[in-house]
Amino acid sequence: MEQLLGFAATVIIISSSGVMSPGPLFAANIFYGLKEGAKGGLKISFGHTVVEMPLIILLGIGIVSLESVPQFRIVIAIVGALGLFGFAGLQLKSVFGHDANHQIKTKYGPFLSGILFSALNPFFIIWWFTVGFKLISDSIVLWSLWGLLILFALHIWMDFAWLASTSYLSSKSSKFLSQRNYRFLFIAISGFMIYFGITFLLDAF
Repeated sequence: MEQLLGFAATVIIISSSGVMSPGPLFAANIFYGLKEGAKGGLKISFGHTVVEMPLIILLGIGIVSLESVPQFRIVIAIVGALGLFGFAGLQLKSVFGHDANHQIKTKYGPFLSGILFSALNPFFIIWWFTVGFKLISDSIVLWSLWGLLILFALHIWMDFAWLASTSYLSSKSSKFLSQRNYRFLFIAISGFMIYFGITFLLDAF
């Protein structure tokens, strides 16, 4: 149980760097939140899940086939650390560059927008091939292929919670998403990303 709780804490903290990151998916979520409230966020989350679930499974299968390669986990740890450092920098640049609250108009509807803005988002794909790749590898080491389900469960609820809550708040014109609060949140998340990046490197060496 202690092992599961420790892994859960790591997944939740690190996943926040991807789940809460500003970008086209979040912008579309705010757009539909203004129209449909939390329901719009839930629809976008389901579309996002259509892309994310098979991606995690495919990456997990790839990791299982490569586990026999010498130094494979060291390489994963290094790539994951570099990914965390890179995303921390990108998030801080986005927040201080006033890009966090930009909006986007789309004609596809929330569910299809969730699919398109996930599958066609290079930062989403890169996140899973760097930071997420390390989490997938750790989950498989701990619980074999069952670890993929555990990882997915620990990660996906955050997508639903974040997208549904922010779309609801946007429909209420809440000041929660003010520039000041958003900056504070992402500075804290970026700090955690840098910390875990350092721990990844320490584990590797």
